[in-house]
Amino acid sequence: MDFRTKIDIPKSSFGISHNDKCIFVGSCFAENIGDKLAETKIPTSVNPTGILYNPLSICKSIKNALSGREYNDNDVFPSGGTWNCFDFHSRFSNPDKATCIENLNEATKTFANEIRRANVMFVTFGTAFVYEHAESWSECIKTLTEANPNLRIIFTVSPIRHWRDGAHQNQISKSTLHLAINELNAKFGSTFYFPAYEIVMDELRDYRFYATDMVHPSETAVQYIWERFSETFFSEQTKSAIAWISKITAAANHRPANPQSDAYKAFCNHNLAEIERIKEEIGAIDFSEEEEKFGRFA
Repeated sequence: MDFRTKIDIPKSSFGISHNDKCIFVGSCFAENIGDKLAETKIPTSVNPTGILYNPLSICKSIKNALSGREYNDNDVFPSGGTWNCFDFHSRFSNPDKATCIENLNEATKTFANEIRRANVMFVTFGTAFVYEHAESWSECIKTLTEANPNLRIIFTVSPIRHWRDGAHQNQISKSTLHLAINELNAKFGSTFYFPAYEIVMDELRDYRFYATDMVHPSETAVQYIWERFSETFFSEQTKSAIAWISKITAAANHRPANPQSDAYKAFCNHNLAEIERIKEEIGAIDFSEEEEKFGRFA
């Protein structure tokens, strides 16, 4: 007997490996999964212009980046002791006006470069209190594929509930996003859907899978979604590579009782040798942080 609904997720028609470059944009849920992918050492960029929730804001950010938009004094405003910009998350706010504008322009250029380099983009919509987004995103997808013809776009709907507007409005919002994505996937051959929302709503379906605010998924829920993500996009070879890499990153985070001991020196040299083996077998992977840690005691 099976006492839950298991979401059937077909194996993706394309895989993600260490030869790929991924970019995640959208709500804070994009950061939950994007950060986990980055931990595998698969080249990953997460929200270069900060967290954005609704489709139009995400689309505007993409178009600004690819058009080479430059921000100036007219684009920022003072509030609460910092300079801010409506196009960016508050993480870009700064007490110094010039620094704020400089950071906005640097992030915009970085975002454009990341889009042109990536071959997989994950877009997570969080809320939808605007209703032109299907049409706007049709134009946005055309802009993205013109800038990068090899880009695959994977949409998700964030399982984070926007409770501020009430239960009914949250359901309307999420439903609107699902309808828009369905329309886009029917129209374009380069877009796909990953059912993160359905996994939380139907498979997990219990408040124990939410954080204490009862709005955000718990770490257990995020980990489960990550496992389903891995099943969908990773080959067995990539899974093995990730497991190998995870041993190295875990070793780098290990705190030795005596870092000056011969045993720890041997431990560091062993892991440096493993890093070289991984590079030979898998390719150029950024282990600079781990190499620096091991190199101090090798």
